[in-house]
Amino acid sequence: MLETYKTILEGGCGEITEKKSRFIATVRPVKTEEEALAFLEEMKKKYWDARHNCFVYSVGLNREYTRCSDDGEPSGTAGRPMLDVILGEDIYNVAVVVTRYFGGVLLGTGGLVRAYSRAVQEGLAASRIIEKKKGICLRVTTDYTGVGKLQYIAGERRLPVLNSEYTDRVILELLIPFQDVDEVQKAITESTNGRAKMEKDRELYFAVLDGEVLTFEE
Repeated sequence: MLETYKTILEGGCGEITEKKSRFIATVRPVKTEEEALAFLEEMKKKYWDARHNCFVYSVGLNREYTRCSDDGEPSGTAGRPMLDVILGEDIYNVAVVVTRYFGGVLLGTGGLVRAYSRAVQEGLAASRIIEKKKGICLRVTTDYTGVGKLQYIAGERRLPVLNSEYTDRVILELLIPFQDVDEVQKAITESTNGRAKMEKDRELYFAVLDGEVLTFEE
């Protein structure tokens, strides 16, 4: 698992015009190659009357499934430049289709490379990109005398409380960035004189968007 990676939360659509040719970039988050291929077919049906539907997708945190296509444009003028933008922005689990409606004027190799690259950039600019970070859900059990100390540690370090249970004891589920787990556990042990019981419940990814914490299983 990568400790951090950028991906698409919500896809978007961007468009540019170059010498009367329209380039429409549609961006979609994908988790599998099958999702990417289904998205490609969806765009081909939507823009069935376009001259080209060039695409790129990169799926997997090791980029296990990465493909691009010029779809009839001169070799290396569309798919590869589109992939270069995705790799340059370091975005994972994404698919992009750039649809071209030909305007009657040839752009040349350099012009096509620039147009397809810029279209992808516009599509990404219209999308919501987030940075997912690897974290641990730490389940902490304490008596009521330790609650204030746990809440202080959580507040001081800005650790989200995912869940809480108040019965004859208190259980708090804290979301902790992966690299900070040992340090936080040490702080909890010291502040509660070792009375708090801690259990690493599960690994997950999280992102902060507009001050809100979002959690993801992958």
